[in-house]
This record gives sequence, C-alpha cells and structure tokens, in this order.
Amino acid sequence: MVYLKLETFHLERFQSKWEHIVNYNLAESGVQPFKLEELLGDREKIEIMNRFLGYVQTNGSNSLRANISELYQDACEENVLVTNGSSEANFLVAWSLLEKGDEALVMLPNYMQIWGLAKMMGGTPVPLWLRENEGWRIDLEEIKEKVSHKTKLIALCNPNNPTGAIFDQATLRGVCEIAEDFGSWVLCDEVYRGAELEGNKTPSVWGIYERAITSSGLSKAYGLPGLRIGWIMAQEDVINRLWSYHDYTTICTSAMSDYVANLALEAENRERILSRTRRILARNWPILERWFDNHSEIFRYTKPKAGAVSFARYNLDINSTLIAEKLAREKSVLIVPGDHFLMDGYVRIGYGSNVELLEKSLVLVGEFFKSLQGK
Repeated sequence: MVYLKLETFHLERFQSKWEHIVNYNLAESGVQPFKLEELLGDREKIEIMNRFLGYVQTNGSNSLRANISELYQDACEENVLVTNGSSEANFLVAWSLLEKGDEALVMLPNYMQIWGLAKMMGGTPVPLWLRENEGWRIDLEEIKEKVSHKTKLIALCNPNNPTGAIFDQATLRGVCEIAEDFGSWVLCDEVYRGAELEGNKTPSVWGIYERAITSSGLSKAYGLPGLRIGWIMAQEDVINRLWSYHDYTTICTSAMSDYVANLALEAENRERILSRTRRILARNWPILERWFDNHSEIFRYTKPKAGAVSFARYNLDINSTLIAEKLAREKSVLIVPGDHFLMDGYVRIGYGSNVELLEKSLVLVGEFFKSLQGK
C-alpha cells in the first residue's frame, strides 16, 4: 500500500465538532457509559492506584487476550490482537490487505471507515446495499454479481450501524462461501454484538472461514468507550502479521485501559455489564418508538434488533446535514445526518442515554421537525 490520499471522515468530524458543546447528544451509538467507580470494588481501587504507568505487552496482556478469546468458540489468546479501539482494528486490517487496484465490497449503510480507507489505499469501494424493504437484509445475489478476482475484501458490520439489523449464521456463511470462491477476505465489525434488544447474541463470523476476520471492542455494547479498547480475532498467522502493523501505529494500549478492560471481561462482570446494556435498550426503545409513532407524518422507521441506534427516513426535501446542523444550533440537540452514510433523507438517532435526557431531547427534536414541516 503506497497511495495514502486521505479524505475527510465526515461523520467523525461532525460529531467531534458538536458532541461536547450541545446540551443533548443523540448522536452517540452506544449506551450510557460507566463511571469508573461502578466497575471497581474496594480491592480493585487500591490495586489500580498502585499500578505503574508503564507499557503493557504490545499485543495486549495475556490475561486480557484470554478473556477476549472466551467470547468466541474454539478461540485462544493467540487469536487475539488488542488495539486502541475497534477503529484501529479496522485500520490495521485494511492497511495490511488493500493495495492500489483492489476492490473492497462494503455493506451500506455502514460506518464509513472501510469505505474511506479503501480509497486511501488506492482501491475502489463497491457498495453492497442492504434491502430496507426486507428489514435491511443482505442480498447474497448482489454479492455474487459484484464480487470478482479484484475483490480483496468484503466488509460487513453485524449488528449493523446505523440500522440495528442482525445477520444470521446462514447469511454469514453464505458471504464467506462467496468470498472463498474468489480468495477474498471477510472483515466483520462486531462492535455492537452483545447489545441485542431481545433473543440470543448475534452470531460471529469467527470460525466460519479461514480468511474471516472479526473486529470488536468495548465502546458500544459494553458502555466503555473511554477505555479505547478494541481487538482483532483471526487465525494465529494473520494475528502475527497484523501485530507487526500495530507496531507502526499505536504500539500498545494504555496500562490503565488494559487493566480495567481485563476486569470488565471477567465472566461475572461481563454478564453484569451486558445485562445492564440490555436493560437500557429494553427501557429506552419504547420511548423512541412511541415518539416515532407520534410523528408518523414525518418519519418512517424499521425497529432495530440491536444497538442503541435507529435509522429513520424523514419526508422533508431538505439535506440531512443541513437539518442536523440547524438542530444543533437552534435546539442544542445532536443527531447524525443520513448523508454521512451515503443515504440522504435519513437520520440516525441514538437512544442509549438516560431516560430524562432522551425524553427532553425528543421533545426538542419533535418541535424542530414540526417547524420545518410548516415551512
């Protein structure tokens, strides 16, 4: 990879500009973050205060990687590389695989990192559009039509951001079988796995195919974005190769983050954390659902199956970024415009915050959209 022509990551720049100055942030796609004191018992508080602020093992401490591997069937710590957030995980995979002239088939709508990285590496991103009228379904036939020997990578997001759709084991297997026919890699961003509104945990692409790579982290389903802990799950030889790329980027995570992440992923704590996430989603989704139904003359939506986000179409002929910026300025509420997912005419609304903030925010958003409708 030698191309490296960077384009603006509009979603991240937009959120960074506004999220710390508005009164109400509905742009966040995770649940209400933990406070550190909620995670640490008396013994851990003493221990963390007496830890040296040195480097940790660059691929992640043995105990943290072992705890991460417990999330996946038939995995071990040698299958894990710890990164600074799932964003670094995705970057390392794209950097290691994509070269000038390659194609990357990218599920859309989606977090646009891989789309931008493919261009940065001199490749071509090819859209794989989810079928909204079929509950945001993957169309395997479209993949078969678009895949070729130029396809180095097929990039998925399961559960999906921004739609909240979940793709089952059969669908993932179908994608991997198509990829195998062409020797393509499959990268599945699974950072929302564990944040299901109901039912079983979302299936992982791990273990389906030798060239399947999983990225994930603690930012979304675990409510721990400030730790900046992510990881890559892959075959051991792939992990060793990606580790060498990690040496050229962030080298390692912080010692405090490694320690707290390891604590959070111990079995008992992990279940407590994910149970909290599911309680928040179960409590908050009906609030947003009622709000949508009370504004059905403006919005159309599909109920998400996972993640603290909903992706809704609005029936106004106004650019979504203009709407989001105007809402932030006039009502001090932040939402994400759909054109940041290449789908203008939509907005992403997060509902993982505390109830009071969510309800107050939605009142303001409702007033704002009704004022636009009247013009």
